[in-house]
Amino acid sequence: MIETFYDVMRRQGVTRRSFLKFCSLTAASLGLSPAQAQEIAKKLETQPRLPVIWLEGLECTCCSESFIRSAHPLAKDVVLSTISLDYHMTLSAAAGQQLRANAHEIIEKYKGNYILAVEGNPPLGEDGMYCIYYGLPFVEVLKEYAKHAKAIVAWGSCASWGCVQSAKPNPTQATPVHKVIVDKPIIKVPGCPPIAEVMSAVVTYVTAFDRIPELDRIGRPKMFYSQRIHDKCYRRPHFDAGQFAEAWDDEGARKGYCLYKLGCKGPTTYNACSTTRWNEGVSFPIGSGHGCLGCTEEGFWDKGSFYDRLTNIKDFGVEANADKVGAVAAGVVGAAVVAHAAVSALQRAAGRSKSSEKA
Repeated sequence: MIETFYDVMRRQGVTRRSFLKFCSLTAASLGLSPAQAQEIAKKLETQPRLPVIWLEGLECTCCSESFIRSAHPLAKDVVLSTISLDYHMTLSAAAGQQLRANAHEIIEKYKGNYILAVEGNPPLGEDGMYCIYYGLPFVEVLKEYAKHAKAIVAWGSCASWGCVQSAKPNPTQATPVHKVIVDKPIIKVPGCPPIAEVMSAVVTYVTAFDRIPELDRIGRPKMFYSQRIHDKCYRRPHFDAGQFAEAWDDEGARKGYCLYKLGCKGPTTYNACSTTRWNEGVSFPIGSGHGCLGCTEEGFWDKGSFYDRLTNIKDFGVEANADKVGAVAAGVVGAAVVAHAAVSALQRAAGRSKSSEKA
């Protein structure tokens, strides 16, 4: 029997008070209520740690690089305490056949009770020969390891959508995981790479509640992919005021104006970048002066230049035409000023009339 998360924490000298504080912070990071924090504590006290097998297909390892930089919670706490990460080619001390034998042992021992995390995707061209895993096409290994998995986590845009590997003309026939594995629940956590804390939170949620989080219509966790980056972006007030950078080095860019006209895809991209961010919550691309690329959205590599301005945005309300936003805002302000002046004049007139009546 695998130890519970609480067992590991106690063995490391963590007090009950600190454990409960951890559960509260975890609940807060997941957007859950205090009552659910208590549920997390109960689950982590009683449930064995979750066995995880992490495969890497056609990818660049950026998802693993992002994951190990998680700070809330720390990646080491997720890997060593929250889950039982039993197979990861990049992070494991073992290698070669010894490592692969360990994966097979976990699959056999925990049939139906382990999570398969997949980073990258399987190329199907030339019978899968563009990505070889222990002498076998990666697509065959993926199917083998997924057969007895409880659920699958598709890390990053490579696993979720195909990403740059599947960009036209896609010579290797790189294919997202959900088009190869069709009989298992799949949690898509897209991004190039995903935010570290988002990755940790998804794993923690599955561990604590023994179920996958609520997903949107295309399979992404709603807790992190339910809002457009544009909706929470700190540059949004500049958009509403009609203040846009017209060039990367103009005065507007230096003042932090909205990057919409320079091709920012924030208005059509769903992710937690503008709230959770990277590097312990201090930065994201827009904060560094570059527009959003839309890396969490399907086929973002094939939607034209990253610097082409979005046009004809659906469901964008009164903001459909950025050129008119400033004029509209100015008109509204002007109308408000006129209205205020008119009301003030009426009030002054009424006051003078009452003074005359008293006299």
